[in-house]
Amino acid sequence: MIIWLNGAFGVGKTTTARELTTIFPDSRLFDAEQVGYMLWHVLGKPREFQDLPPWRGLVVETARQVLDYVGGTLVVTQTVLEKPYWREIRTGLTQAGIPLRHFVLHTDHNTLVERIQNDTDPEGADARGWRLDHLEDYDQALLWLREEAELIDTTRIPPPIVAKLVMGMAQEHP
Repeated sequence: MIIWLNGAFGVGKTTTARELTTIFPDSRLFDAEQVGYMLWHVLGKPREFQDLPPWRGLVVETARQVLDYVGGTLVVTQTVLEKPYWREIRTGLTQAGIPLRHFVLHTDHNTLVERIQNDTDPEGADARGWRLDHLEDYDQALLWLREEAELIDTTRIPPPIVAKLVMGMAQEHP
């Protein structure tokens, strides 16, 4: 199974995923950005890696291969704001026979800005401006994300509790 955590850049997907993999039996974190970094290494860095068709296909194939090898659950942290890209990934996972639970971690605008500005992780601090610049993209994508995923409002909920909510929902039948 794949538990896909989507949402605005800086909402807390990675933090929640780390918590989730400590409590969800037989689960592993799969950061799909690593596939993008590999492609940048091979193809250069001309644009957003999600725009590269090989990224979408390789995310699906990597997930399939890892699950075939180790089984269990992959917790994927990746913001996908382009509906056609999400549908391509979802279709690929479905065709591979991989059960998928898609969650959007959401918070109100002010809380999100506060989380981004107060991120103490060095990687998060370096990405602060980029994350703030993409808030409008998330707001626009939220219209279709509400139809494609289960929304979890994380505004007043710490990541360990969000992880427990995701785990409970993922164990239920969709």
